[in-house]
Amino acid sequence: MKILHSEPSCDGFRMPAEFSRHYGCIMIWPHRRDSWQYGAYEARKAFAEVIKVIAKSEKVIVCARYDDYDSARSMLPDNVRIIEMESDDSWARDVAPTFVTNGSVIRGIDWGFNAWGGLKDGLYFPWDKDNKMARKLCDSLDADCYDQRDFILEGGSIHTDGEGTLLTTEACLLSKGRNPDLSKEEIEEKLKKTLGIQKIIWLKCGIYNDETNEHIDNICAFTAPGEVVLAWTDDTDDPQYAMSKSCLDILENTTDAKGRPIKVHKLPLPKPVCITQKECDGLDDLNGEPTRIPGERLAASYVNFYIANHSVICPQFGDDNDQQAIAILSRLFPDREVVGIQARDILIGGGNIHCITQQIPFFD
Repeated sequence: MKILHSEPSCDGFRMPAEFSRHYGCIMIWPHRRDSWQYGAYEARKAFAEVIKVIAKSEKVIVCARYDDYDSARSMLPDNVRIIEMESDDSWARDVAPTFVTNGSVIRGIDWGFNAWGGLKDGLYFPWDKDNKMARKLCDSLDADCYDQRDFILEGGSIHTDGEGTLLTTEACLLSKGRNPDLSKEEIEEKLKKTLGIQKIIWLKCGIYNDETNEHIDNICAFTAPGEVVLAWTDDTDDPQYAMSKSCLDILENTTDAKGRPIKVHKLPLPKPVCITQKECDGLDDLNGEPTRIPGERLAASYVNFYIANHSVICPQFGDDNDQQAIAILSRLFPDREVVGIQARDILIGGGNIHCITQQIPFFD
């Protein structure tokens, strides 16, 4: 593995769309007791269900701590590769490399990671094990690695169509805990150089109460070039309504990098999902303080799905809109099977299916 200090776009590399062909997917076996209730027992079962579906059409690599290797090996299929690697938590989308390709080989980008805001508004400290994972994974995959650790970025904060257009949110990328010394224009230029992007569509906000400073992958995602799904509610009394309406207004009044208007497909939200007293009781405190409060609204969204080679894995919440979400995604991905996974036990940790996965583009 070589550590590279050039810019990927200058080397002819770009970030492909998630709906393009994958070699595989990276995940991290859950373990953190202030994130995952009751020792992560239920979370591990939910992770295992996600992994089993993805592993039907692409290679899955699961990182597990030394103490958790036997648990992962006993619960996962034989065709899943498990590698021993330390981590602070289990959000592969945000700590694994962002992969770029020139069409024949892949390289990883090692962004800086500071637990979604560092000492300003980050979610835990320390985060040093997570911050080392991208480089370690590139080494494991024998992929050269771009050193971009001076720039704080999580994979869940960006979505691309693979044709030069990137989606992100101002709430996240312009937050004071990320890159406060950079202007919006400087951040935009950085994304263009590292990801091979020509145009960035900035949405103002994401999902209500999303503790990542409102990652894009919970509110809006590309399903094809020029087409997106947007998390939506018709309830004007819900604080999410104004947030989603703001996104819709921007999307309907812009074009992508190729000049195409954006076609927006509304993906209904579940009714508000709130954590229970029993679930809170199963979470360890963090620095003497509870990580969740009973009745707290969690950032539930069907947009937080993962696109595998032959399937789309969609979170389910035991809600009336569960099947409608599957029906809409089935129409948008006619060549893939849309599989629903009950994901409340992932959501309690703070994210969902897209947040726990990171795709590896296909390479020869």
